[in-house]
Amino acid sequence: MNAKRTGLTCLLLGLVLTLAAAPKVYYVAPDGKDTNKGTIDSPLATFNKVQEFVEPGDTVYFRGGTYRVRQDQYARYAATDNIMRRYTSHTGWVIVNDVSKSGAENNRIHYFAYPGEKPVFDLQDIKPPFGEVQTLAKVIVFHVRASWIHFKGLEIIGTQVTDYRSASQSECFRNEGSHNIYEQLSMHDGMALGFFLTTGSYNLVLNCDAYRNHDTVSANGRGGNTDGFGFHGDQGSIHNVIRGCRAWWNSDDGYDCINNAETVIIENCWAFYNGFASGTFNSAGDGTGFKMGGYGATPRLSSLPEFIPGNIVHHCLSYRNKINGFYANHHTLSGHQFYNNTAYRNNPNYCLLSQEILPGASNATDCDGFNHILRNNISLAYPGMQEVTRLGTCVNVNNTFTPGFVTASAEDFLNTIDDKQLEAPRKADGSLPDIEFMHLKKGSRLIDKGTYTGISYNGEGPDLGAFETNY
Repeated sequence: MNAKRTGLTCLLLGLVLTLAAAPKVYYVAPDGKDTNKGTIDSPLATFNKVQEFVEPGDTVYFRGGTYRVRQDQYARYAATDNIMRRYTSHTGWVIVNDVSKSGAENNRIHYFAYPGEKPVFDLQDIKPPFGEVQTLAKVIVFHVRASWIHFKGLEIIGTQVTDYRSASQSECFRNEGSHNIYEQLSMHDGMALGFFLTTGSYNLVLNCDAYRNHDTVSANGRGGNTDGFGFHGDQGSIHNVIRGCRAWWNSDDGYDCINNAETVIIENCWAFYNGFASGTFNSAGDGTGFKMGGYGATPRLSSLPEFIPGNIVHHCLSYRNKINGFYANHHTLSGHQFYNNTAYRNNPNYCLLSQEILPGASNATDCDGFNHILRNNISLAYPGMQEVTRLGTCVNVNNTFTPGFVTASAEDFLNTIDDKQLEAPRKADGSLPDIEFMHLKKGSRLIDKGTYTGISYNGEGPDLGAFETNY
């Protein structure tokens, strides 16, 4: 073969490979049909249909409007042992959207709201048992078994619970993959918790909201398992981060990390009004803002893992949750790190309850906190409520509850009354709204009073609390 022909062959081969690798764009719309081509003028109707076509690098745009999911549109039914891993009391799961196709490094699969539009998935009609599902079952709206996926801008409402026999655990998103991004998702006005992770590493939950979720069916309707966000990863599920999220009016906890086997980082997140029936202050489930650890009260030592991690919470706000603002939750051996957080009107604002393992004992025993590290945190007193309990021997440096250090009062803040600001719409980029509530005012004694924790700051030192000023 001469040089000219060889060059032409290589050029054609390169062109073929380039065309084969070119990412595709698909469209899904409420008025689409699954017999369509998936173009903007001929959109598909369901997530599960577009799953048949997507490949790494592709983008799927969901047009605005309401997708009222029918009973015949769910992807599959899963028996308990195939999905719950450690939890065995549930009967099974209706998987509505099965996210089984993975992207690749630098080639994620994107499932995005079409720019400027709001796609809303309405799950009120998915109430098992029905059709082929002849048993009581929980619901997972998006079961993400894949990796290198990016969700953005989707909204889920009306997720149901129909199993009255045990505590609920329907879920809007369940993660079992790695390197996934969940961005600007809104999960609300249903019976399910918002986001739930059981396994997977390097996942980011970014600028998401979970609110007004309450299971009124199971366990006498208390909603005692309906958290905003749950991180319960198994061993090896490392480097998972939740950032810029809000959880409010969820009937149980805002953020729950019980039994998580690896460190989770929660940063710049808000939790408020959790533990109450949605939209009221009537008692419902537990009601902790940030429940950070623990392996259950007085666990049998034989059931504890070999390694128990501590979690990291920084620059977070916990306001008016039913009980604890920030809670160590019977954690043992290792400690959590609480940096630059603000807590107000919880009871208590901080509870560092730990568990110790006594020689010869078969169970761990509750005790005051140890090994936890607290720096630059604010606790603002509220009449009749405790600020800090079970602090014990924790590292207690430059907090408003550090003996002999500066204390906080309402005079340090721009606003301590207008809590409705916490529910304000997010900014155009999805980040948290600019508010005055619980932000320090100019001249506050809490400005520049912190100690360095590795995070950048303005002025002569870090400010105390969740919100760094630029004064």
